[in-house]
Amino acid sequence: MQGANRSALPEFTLIGFSTFPRQLLPAFFLLFLLMYLVTLLGNLLIMVTIWSERSLHTPMYLFLCALSISEILYTFTIIPRMLVNLLSSQHSITFMACVSQLFFTFTFGFTHSFLLTVMGYDRYVAICHPLHYHVLMSPQGCAYLVAWSWAGGSVIGLVVTIAICHLTFCGPYEIPHFACHVPPLLKLACGDDVPVVAMGVGLVCITALLGCFILILLSYAFIVTTILQIPSAEGRRKAFSTCASHLTVVVVHYGFASVVYLKPKGSQSLEGNTLMATTYTVLTPFLSPIIFSLRNKELKIAMKKTFFSKFCPEKL
Repeated sequence: MQGANRSALPEFTLIGFSTFPRQLLPAFFLLFLLMYLVTLLGNLLIMVTIWSERSLHTPMYLFLCALSISEILYTFTIIPRMLVNLLSSQHSITFMACVSQLFFTFTFGFTHSFLLTVMGYDRYVAICHPLHYHVLMSPQGCAYLVAWSWAGGSVIGLVVTIAICHLTFCGPYEIPHFACHVPPLLKLACGDDVPVVAMGVGLVCITALLGCFILILLSYAFIVTTILQIPSAEGRRKAFSTCASHLTVVVVHYGFASVVYLKPKGSQSLEGNTLMATTYTVLTPFLSPIIFSLRNKELKIAMKKTFFSKFCPEKL
């Protein structure tokens, strides 16, 4: 965005839920607040359990802990402002606040995708190359994978944010979303460079997401092939159970993302688009810790041991 235009454009307006009947907004607020609190509590419980239980100090749970951190930060970037706007008549957001939200949303969102990919690789090594697992997934190697995931998310967030900042924006400065989102921002931009920026941002995002998805698919293709070669049904069940929670989260993550981003343009009203966007920004983070807690037997037992022993020690 050019310097002259930046002073002339002090703020955007987030339309979001403002088109809904006002009597529905308190109900939306309560629902999303409860889901947000469950998301925070679930991820914090996972992190504390992994930190407290030495038996969980393994690569798989290190990655899960990093995933919980990225999820807490991602939701903190979007949901609190959305909740405030639900009960406020003022839906404005300054240019710098919008850009900051855009950067952190992309950073934590793509970090989350990279960590899911790393977790798929971890399961691939554990099932397909168990004898080499401790070599390939050494503590130093795991730390590098987590660091590269965060670095990759930060780079994509920086690239997208810089590209958006170089655009010139035209009125009416109204964003048909409850957060600063790239597609509506591109529609507010004017100038000859808009198509180039749109293509560049789209190419970066699609390449990263599609690359992660293909790597996860390849990991599970090898995993399924290996599991089918296990002679006993019990052995196959145990092998698959170590992947069940991760695979379920991947399906939810990419399933909702594809519904939101691959739907035909102009196929829904603003209200429909707003509700659909909450599936990816509110519902997916809400489901993730629940899935990991309920479908991972080892983590579930550790949680009961960690917290039940603190609050009800006499019953152990």
